[in-house]
Amino acid sequence: MIVLGIHCGHDSSAAIIVNGEILADVSEERFNRIKHSNNIPLCSIDYCLEHAGLSNINEVDYIAFSWKSAPPQVASMFGLDVSHARKGVVERLRKLGGRNRIKMPVYHDHYHLEDPNKFIPVEHHLAHAASAYYTRGNSEKCLVFTIDGAGDEVSTAVWEAEGTTIKPLKKYYKEASFGWSYSIVTEGLHYWHGDGEGTVMGLAPYGDPDKCAGVLDEYFPHFDGKELTKKAEMGNAYYWAESGFVHYHFEEAWEIEKLVKKYGAENIAAEAQRKLEENVITFIKSWCVDKNISSIACAGGVFLNVKLNQRIWNGRGDIIKTQSIFPNSGDSGLAVGAALYVYHKHNEYLSGPIEHLYLGPEYSDKEIESLLKSRMLEYEKLDNPAKTAAELLTNNKVIGWFQGRMESGPRSLGNRSILMSPLKAENKDYVNSRVKFREGFRPFCPSLLWEKRDDYLKDHRDEYFMITSFEVKEEKRDAVPAVVHVDNTLRPQMVKQEQNPLYWDLINEFGNITGEYIVLNTSLNIKGEPMIRAPREALRCFFDSGLDALIMGRYLLQKPTDLGTGV
Repeated sequence: MIVLGIHCGHDSSAAIIVNGEILADVSEERFNRIKHSNNIPLCSIDYCLEHAGLSNINEVDYIAFSWKSAPPQVASMFGLDVSHARKGVVERLRKLGGRNRIKMPVYHDHYHLEDPNKFIPVEHHLAHAASAYYTRGNSEKCLVFTIDGAGDEVSTAVWEAEGTTIKPLKKYYKEASFGWSYSIVTEGLHYWHGDGEGTVMGLAPYGDPDKCAGVLDEYFPHFDGKELTKKAEMGNAYYWAESGFVHYHFEEAWEIEKLVKKYGAENIAAEAQRKLEENVITFIKSWCVDKNISSIACAGGVFLNVKLNQRIWNGRGDIIKTQSIFPNSGDSGLAVGAALYVYHKHNEYLSGPIEHLYLGPEYSDKEIESLLKSRMLEYEKLDNPAKTAAELLTNNKVIGWFQGRMESGPRSLGNRSILMSPLKAENKDYVNSRVKFREGFRPFCPSLLWEKRDDYLKDHRDEYFMITSFEVKEEKRDAVPAVVHVDNTLRPQMVKQEQNPLYWDLINEFGNITGEYIVLNTSLNIKGEPMIRAPREALRCFFDSGLDALIMGRYLLQKPTDLGTGV
C-alpha cells in the first residue's frame, strides 16, 4: 500500500509511506526557501512521488490530508467536489461569484485524481497522535498527548492507543491552549509567533520566575489534576501574512509587552516556561494515574520544548515508565502522521520504531563536483572526509558539513550541519554572532557517540533526535562548555554507528584526538532561513557567513588562511 501524506498550512509538508515504511518526508520551506512556508507543498509532493518511483499521483492508493476538510485550492488541485472544501471559505467564494473562483492552472493538472475517494481527510490532532504513536514501535497500551496552538478547533487532547487503534479521551480548544498561551508571550517579547518559541525557551534559564510570579496566570490554562479549573483568557486570533508565512496575533501580546518592560524579558520568559511545565506535567501525570497507563507518546508543537520534555522525564517517578516524543512534532510532521493513520486504518501490521530522520533529498559526488566546476571554485577531493573534518575541528575551525539525505524536522542531525569544537566556551558566542547571526544567549546542541552517553549525561534515556534536554555531569561541564546551557543542561543527539556511520566516524576521530567524543552541531543555515537542502544553497551559506570550511560529499572548500575565522 502506498499512502501520500500532505499538510497545508504552517510548515506545509509531504511524506510518502510504502507498506508501512516512511520513504520520504520533506517540508516545502526547504524547496521555496520561505521559513515555515504555508504554500501548498507542490515541490514536496513531487519529490515524494519521484523518490518512491512513481510517475503519476494516481499510482498512490490514498492521499491522507492533515485537516478535516480541504481548502478550495487543494480541492481544485485534486479535482475534488467542492463538498470537500472548508464550508466557511466556500460560502465566501460563492458571494464573490461562484465556487469556481479558485481553479488550478493548466500546468498543475497532473495532480488531478481519477478516483476522488482516494483523498482521505484526517483530523489535525489525530494526525499528530498517529505520528507519535505509530513511530514508537510498540503496540502496548499507551496514552497519547497532543498539544499545540490549535488545529481543527482542538489545542490539547489525550488519546488512548493500543494495537493499531487510537481513540480520543478528551479534547479542548483555546480555553486550554498551552501553545497559544506560550506564543502570546513569544509575541510580547518581540519574537515571531510560530517561530520564536524556542528562543523564549532558551532565554528562560537566564531569568527568575519568582520576580514576576503570577503575572501570567490569566493567559495560561490551569489544571487541577485532570480538571481544567481555569480557562486561558485570550481573545480572538488574528493573522498577518508576510513573505509566505502566516504570523498569528493575539491582542493580549500588547499586555505582555508592558509586563516585559516592567519585569524584564528574561524573567517573563522564565515565568512562561514555569507555567507551561507545571500545568502540562500535572495534566499528563493525572491522566496516567487515572487510566493506570505508564507509557506516553507526545506530539504537537508544544513538545518541541525540550525543557518541558526533560521536566516530564525527570518528574516521572513511578507514574511514567516510557516517554516517546515524535521528533518532528510540530506541524511539519502532520504529513507523516496523516499518512500513518490512513495506512494503519487499512493494515493490522504495526510499523516499526522510527530509527532516523534522513528522509529528504541527497546529491551524488558527481553532482557536487559538477557544480563546483561550473562555479570555477577551488576544491580538494578527500580520501577520508570524516578524518579531515575532525582535524579541522581540532584546530578550532567552524565547518559546514553536507552529506547524504537531508533531515526532516527542525533539527540538524549530522547531514546538514554546522560543526565546531565544544571545548572552548567562546565558540558558542562566535557561532551565534559570526555564523548564525542570532542572539548570543541561544544555546547549541551537541552530537555525541551513543557509546559515550553515560560519560556526559545524568538520568538520561536514549535520545537520537535532540528532542529532550538532560543535565550534564559536573565533571564534563567545563570540558565541553560551548554546548552546556546556563542551566547546566544540553540537548543531545546520540549517534549510533549503524544510523549514520560517516558522522559517527567524524565524532570518533575528534574524540580520539581530543578525548571528548562530542561536537557542537547546529543546522546548516543562518537565522531566519530554512535548513539547507541543496549544494547551491550550501555554497551561498559558506560564502555569506563565518564558516572556515565546507565539506560536501568528498569535496572540501576552504577560505584563505589569512582570512581564517576560527576563534
